[in-house]
Amino acid sequence: MNENFFFKHIKRTLGVLSIILVQSCGTSSIVIEGQFPSPNVNKIPLSIGVVYAQELINFNYVEYSEIGEEEYSIKSGQSHRELFDALLPSMFEQVVVLDSAESAASQEVDIIFLPVIEEFQLALPNKTKLDVFEVWIKYNLRISDTEGNGIADWILTSYGKTPTRSMRSVENSINQAAVIALRDFASSFSLGFSQVPEIRQWLSQR
Repeated sequence: MNENFFFKHIKRTLGVLSIILVQSCGTSSIVIEGQFPSPNVNKIPLSIGVVYAQELINFNYVEYSEIGEEEYSIKSGQSHRELFDALLPSMFEQVVVLDSAESAASQEVDIIFLPVIEEFQLALPNKTKLDVFEVWIKYNLRISDTEGNGIADWILTSYGKTPTRSMRSVENSINQAAVIALRDFASSFSLGFSQVPEIRQWLSQR
């Protein structure tokens, strides 16, 4: 066998193996972690039952590369739980965690709160050609009474960004942008809850 042909064959084989290894190890897994301070607001005299659905707790967003390969896997569900655990007790007289909306009948709560993530978007500098990492999160915040009657489906969008120059890695930058988006949500939620027309009307009838 020709020696040059043999070495060319070996190089080609190693090249293919390298590509396979890169593809199999190419997804970066990011678990969003951060601190979420409690807002300084007047408490609403209500007992709220909150349902943390598995879709929220296990929420995972996957960002794909331009050739359709998984690039980043972003798990933010637990950070949402931590956010609401800090946020809701500062806003309401009592907070009760419910297994389901149906279990509210056995609990002394006034309203039921079911937060849902409808959309998660990530913008990376290498794709947008901007010097920032950006995160948008769209929520449907479902409020109902204890009999299951809907009070409001409040759509709320939060936003966070991190300049590329301020972080040392892509993973840290994405995490920081997501944490800022969560804090943006906390501010909008705490200030806007009583101003939602359907919720304001319901409160006025109590």
